[in-house]
Amino acid sequence: MLLSLAAPAAALVFSIALSALALQLSGNDPFDALSAMWDYGNRTNVRISIINEAVPLYLSGLAVAVGFKMGLFNIGVEGQYGLAALLAASVGGTVDLPAPLHVALIIVVAMAVGGAWAGVAGVLKVTRNVHEVISTIMLNFIATGFGAYLLADYLKEEAPVGGLNVKTPEIPPSGQFPSLNRLLDAVGVEVPSGANLQGFVLIALLAGFGYHVLVNRLRFGFDLRASGINPWAAQTSGVAPKAMVVRTMFISGAIAGLVGLSALLGFSHQYTLDFPTGFGFAGIAAALLGRNHPVGIAIGALIFSYLNKSAQILDLEDIPKEIVTIMQGIIIISVVVAYEVVRRLVLAQEAHAAGSTEPPGPPGPQEQRTEVTA
Repeated sequence: MLLSLAAPAAALVFSIALSALALQLSGNDPFDALSAMWDYGNRTNVRISIINEAVPLYLSGLAVAVGFKMGLFNIGVEGQYGLAALLAASVGGTVDLPAPLHVALIIVVAMAVGGAWAGVAGVLKVTRNVHEVISTIMLNFIATGFGAYLLADYLKEEAPVGGLNVKTPEIPPSGQFPSLNRLLDAVGVEVPSGANLQGFVLIALLAGFGYHVLVNRLRFGFDLRASGINPWAAQTSGVAPKAMVVRTMFISGAIAGLVGLSALLGFSHQYTLDFPTGFGFAGIAAALLGRNHPVGIAIGALIFSYLNKSAQILDLEDIPKEIVTIMQGIIIISVVVAYEVVRRLVLAQEAHAAGSTEPPGPPGPQEQRTEVTA
């Protein structure tokens, strides 16, 4: 347990040290840079922004982690949530329902689209033996092109003559997710003007709890983990491997479908050409840092979000903010190496413990003679 916690902590410390060295070599004081990032990141409005950005990162990490538990690499979260957000925005902007049902419909549509798009990769794997890394990456490109085609020809809002911004119809207030600013006010947090804590953070917390129950408390989760550890043994125990692959990919994609809803329901209320991207691949880093644990993924998402937001002050300090990209890359590499070192240490300890508790063998010739004489 201590080794598992030490691995990401050591990776984080190592990344900060190497980033400080890179800053020093580039002629910048690392203490000034880190101090500026710390002071800026602890402002209330920046903290709210950090949490808002951490929500899609967290959901993306959960989506990736479901596949990781079975040894599947869903690299297609980017395309899955992009296409899901587009179709969910289109449906949400064209219906008129009471508030809870309207929001629920948008969420269901997004999860269904994301799950179906990821399920394609699962079907290709079990029917044509196409590796999911290849198929999900290719599906990312297809989703981008297909989504652009749908938006331009079928789903865009009728714009006035001369309008250049292609977007879906705006989701009415009944389909929008309220902010949590009132809750912050109730607990004594003074929210600065313009800051808005998106309420979708509650859905992210529910998704994390659901992930925990699914993976650690249900029979499906046991079969999922067993298939990831030893697929042949799982098949012997009655698990259908092909069906498990398709179901796992569908669940992973369904969670991925939620990634874009934080911005859609809490901020933009419509899908536009500049809809937020990049959360799919960043979620992989959060899942790796959090070691596929819901709490660990949350911490990883907050760390990466903190680095992204606090780096905005560096330009004003004449410090290259690209140092944060270097730091994030070092964190990912360090975490992978650290976990491998921990895995080998654990295996070595288990092998040593098994050797020390090995039952004694048959008595040697000298012992046999002693026993006969007695």
